[in-house]
Amino acid sequence: MHTMTPGQIRALIARGKMRDTLFQALGIICLAIGLMVIFLLVGDMLMRGVERLNIEFFTEFASRRAAQSGILSAWVGSLLVMLVTGAAAVPLGVAAGIYLEEYARRSWVTDIIEINITNLAAVPSIVYGLLALGIFVYTFGFGQSILSAGLTLALLILPIVIVSTREAIRSIPAMIREGSMAVGATRWQTCRYHIIPYAMPGILTGVIIGLARAIGETAPIITIGALTFIAFLPPVPFTATGMDGASAGLFDWVMSPFTVMPIQIFNWTSRPDPAFEVNAAAAGFVLMGMVLSMNALAIWLRYRMRKTIKW
Repeated sequence: MHTMTPGQIRALIARGKMRDTLFQALGIICLAIGLMVIFLLVGDMLMRGVERLNIEFFTEFASRRAAQSGILSAWVGSLLVMLVTGAAAVPLGVAAGIYLEEYARRSWVTDIIEINITNLAAVPSIVYGLLALGIFVYTFGFGQSILSAGLTLALLILPIVIVSTREAIRSIPAMIREGSMAVGATRWQTCRYHIIPYAMPGILTGVIIGLARAIGETAPIITIGALTFIAFLPPVPFTATGMDGASAGLFDWVMSPFTVMPIQIFNWTSRPDPAFEVNAAAAGFVLMGMVLSMNALAIWLRYRMRKTIKW
């Protein structure tokens, strides 16, 4: 058997350290390039649209005149669509993830379900738009409304919520379950008082990341018929609407026509007038700020909840 000399061992260790250093330097360079591209894009949008970032830009409706056009209906529509999306996707996705991970018995049926959920997370968003057009718009008769848009985006992020819920539950040590059941707790009591609270940071992170993806989607919203020009807001509950003075119901706004931030940006970038490009840059900066804020909220919530959890 060949025995390595101390000099050969030192040379082998030095080569390994050199490879580690080169790989680390390559990673830093790639990270720097990615961050540089992001900063350049965001900086370009900010410089081009900074003149339109004022109070009037957020409180005015879209207009045929670029200097008077705002994003009021767009950002309100985005928030309302996200409200419907969260209300539909979060309870269903979290419940499905808990059932698959804690209750479902392992069989070929659950294997097929898991494979399909994983595959659905990679399906192009336009496919969800076509599916929603046939089901929500035509079959159920919801029309081109906030409800149709919210349910469409809920379908889009549902696999993300399910997968993130299951991964968060899997990260919990088995001794938590065993200790709870050893003192006589049922499976539901174990899930309610131990599994779900400990997994909540990961679940919330997945939910917010899914919503951050949904708020920037354009293809499925265009497919179901979102308006590109809208100069009104959905009816406020219990306020008078129309000539007869009738009050709007609590959920009348869900059937209202709508637009969202990506649609408004798409509309402005398709205009021949260069002045609308300034509006599009400002709206793009606002939309990116909304997405980054949601991701920052996910990181903050995860950090805060993990500090309060005691294993």
